[in-house]
Amino acid sequence: MTKITLYLAVAISLLAVKVSAQNDLTFEVKVKLIANKIDAITKEEKAALKIELEEVNKELEAGTISKAQADDKKLQLAEVRSKNIETRIGQAQEELKDLVKQKVDGKLKESKNQYFSIVIKRDSIRKVRGESRTTSQFVFAAGVNNLVTDGAVAGSDYRYWGSHFYEWGVTSNTRLFKSDNLLHLKYGVSVMYNNLRPTDGRYFVANGNQTDLEYSSVNLKDSRFRNVYVTAPVHLEFDFTKTKTNAEGKKLFRTHESVRFGIGGYAGFRVKSKQITKFSDNGHDVTIKEKGGFNTNDFIYGVSTYIGYGETSLYLKYDLNPLFKDNALKQNNISLGVRFDLN
Repeated sequence: MTKITLYLAVAISLLAVKVSAQNDLTFEVKVKLIANKIDAITKEEKAALKIELEEVNKELEAGTISKAQADDKKLQLAEVRSKNIETRIGQAQEELKDLVKQKVDGKLKESKNQYFSIVIKRDSIRKVRGESRTTSQFVFAAGVNNLVTDGAVAGSDYRYWGSHFYEWGVTSNTRLFKSDNLLHLKYGVSVMYNNLRPTDGRYFVANGNQTDLEYSSVNLKDSRFRNVYVTAPVHLEFDFTKTKTNAEGKKLFRTHESVRFGIGGYAGFRVKSKQITKFSDNGHDVTIKEKGGFNTNDFIYGVSTYIGYGETSLYLKYDLNPLFKDNALKQNNISLGVRFDLN
């Protein structure tokens, strides 16, 4: 295929997508557009945070602030950027929820140009992507969350289905060998939300350097403890997507089209901890939100793995360090759920 032909194919594809965008975009394409928006928000806030952290480092080098002050300032900046991301992503998530509702209600039209726009896109634009050794994905994961105590989750003090986690982020996926598509290095940045809901109307109380579960003096309707982290996950990924060949006999190394298996880990820092309790008082619903450290570890590191087909996989992650710093009983967070890697 000549360059002129390729450019023409891409131009036709973009024109087709633009035309169909008026009213006839498919559900899948609209989801991709929202994912791209979330990706752009994350990159923008991350770039802004990087600049701010560099300014703090300059202050530290100049001696205008101490090391402890610099660390505190960095944590505050990271928390602000995390809140910005959470707010802006929340708006995009509402768009996604509305889109899913429209899909369920059958209000989305089938694209009249579906064959033209999508097939042209797959046969032209994806060929260009298939020639690149590094691709990027938006990652979203959600599932159940709990603590491992004495090597087991059985008999947990936390609700199995009420305790949950979710994670979102962006990753780069680099093919390790020039002419083989099996091994990839997957790396990026993620925001993790780990939630715990204690059983029997209990909640967390910080007693000195110990954090204990205690029974509430009022009948709690809900008790939830949330920890938010910014992490850098790294995985070695085995992708069994078959190599394809274009009309010119050139190999195209596509990803996320067959069985995939990843193994690796993550490391990062805690952005915030929050406990939410709900109860009734004289006929009034009361919600109390407590922010604080609760003696949790400021840093997090662990191992994770996933296996699946295409863009969907089963996902497991386990923290190697305990949730609380100095508790006599060491408890490590574990999460199991579904993960989506969207190209």
